[in-house]
Amino acid sequence: MAGLSAGPRTRSGSPAPAAALDGAFLRSPLGGLMCAQAVLGLLVWALIADTTYHLHAAYGWVMFVSIFFWIVTVLFFVTYLLQLQLKFYMIPWPLVLMIFNTAATVLYITAFVTCAAAVQPTSWRQWDYNRRAAASFFACLTMIAYGVSTFFSFRAWKGLGSNAATSQVTDHA
Repeated sequence: MAGLSAGPRTRSGSPAPAAALDGAFLRSPLGGLMCAQAVLGLLVWALIADTTYHLHAAYGWVMFVSIFFWIVTVLFFVTYLLQLQLKFYMIPWPLVLMIFNTAATVLYITAFVTCAAAVQPTSWRQWDYNRRAAASFFACLTMIAYGVSTFFSFRAWKGLGSNAATSQVTDHA
């Protein structure tokens, strides 16, 4: 075999490259929105968790939506920040992110409406009312952040924002 060397193969002493942080992702609209979603989502579930939410079934749904999407958003954020999506190139990441953001937007709409409808100003504990009202406000902001992310991820999925020359495959051998 002409292309293979017959000599022994040695490994170089350098370690495997570590995952590098992607500073450009943090400055991108999607990176900034993911940070905002993580912070706002954390506020939603922390405010609800600090009340007697177990006495009201509606807040169980709000807790589920906010905690689930907070965890998944943090996982996506770490994936993009460490550029791990480049290692899993067979996954259509723009499509996955668009589907995730669409689902998060729709479910956060239901969580916001549920949370806002369940706030009762005649609560026997005034601090529960204040925290639930604040959670409703932050759920609305989180819903808006996911909606804007859906728009940007749709544009990334469709390839809008890039010109035709850079998106063409040039290797037609």
